[in-house]
Amino acid sequence: MSKAIRIHAHGGPEVLTFEEADPGRPGPGQALIRHTAIGLNFIDVYFRTGLYPAPNGLPLVPGGEGAGVVIEVGEGVDWLKPGDRVAYAVNVGAYAEQRVIAANRLVKVPDGISDEQAAAMMLKGMTAEYLLNRTYKVKAGDTILFHAAAGGVGLLAGQWARHIGAVTIGTAGSADKVELAKAHGYDHVINYREQDFVAEVARITNGQKCEVVYDSVGKDTFEGSLDCLKPLGLLALFGQSSGPVPPFNLGVLSQKGSLYITRPTLFVYVAKREDLVASAKALFDVVASGAVEVRINQRYALKDAARAHADLEARRTTGTTILVP
Repeated sequence: MSKAIRIHAHGGPEVLTFEEADPGRPGPGQALIRHTAIGLNFIDVYFRTGLYPAPNGLPLVPGGEGAGVVIEVGEGVDWLKPGDRVAYAVNVGAYAEQRVIAANRLVKVPDGISDEQAAAMMLKGMTAEYLLNRTYKVKAGDTILFHAAAGGVGLLAGQWARHIGAVTIGTAGSADKVELAKAHGYDHVINYREQDFVAEVARITNGQKCEVVYDSVGKDTFEGSLDCLKPLGLLALFGQSSGPVPPFNLGVLSQKGSLYITRPTLFVYVAKREDLVASAKALFDVVASGAVEVRINQRYALKDAARAHADLEARRTTGTTILVP
């Protein structure tokens, strides 16, 4: 019998239970896959705690990205066959040895990309893709600020932005994480525990500040992020690891230079099949070229997902983490 991690009640890591779970057979438009690697992301914590509502209520199998092998396809799926290597990024359901999934959410993994790489980079890598290429199209010579630069998205985005030709500034919370970010494309990395990142950005840019700030931290960095933007600059608030941003007076945006704010999510950017395929292709291409390297810094057995969550929330992880069934 296949097994999965299930949540029966919202709470801390201890609510993640490893139990038997029959994936069933694929229906029309679906595929049954066997996972070989599963990605770990902070959004998984949001679903576990109830900050993000479970799409179909509880019990819930968390996890938003994975890679594996097709076992069986349902009626109408003519572009996949058993044995194909596939990967995906969706909302939930990945913390399982096997699962049934909508086939139109799967992309084939090309030669030269391993299953572990694919599982580690689909959600984080396509997030970096839409942030850098579509939310704000970063150009050579732009100056960007990326919070949590040593996180999974941050490490990929730093390399990708450097490849584009941007001036890259990151923030991180320890000396080790500062060095890690510097090794992944960041020209400047600010230790926010020891330095005022707003003052440092002003110093680094000679007061010119940034075209765009990418902020997945939320409450703790929000106001400072606005102060790091040039007039007409954009704040892309794509996460809230420190908590949600409190109610905000939009008049402040005019006072600080007619600024823009957006709260993007990957799932809107890849809702259309053609956008999903294009985003995944751009990601696979930049990784295959060697411009962006996917390094897996932590591996946990699927049954140890609770420990993985505890380490993630305690900021004991860096970069990319996978669960191995």
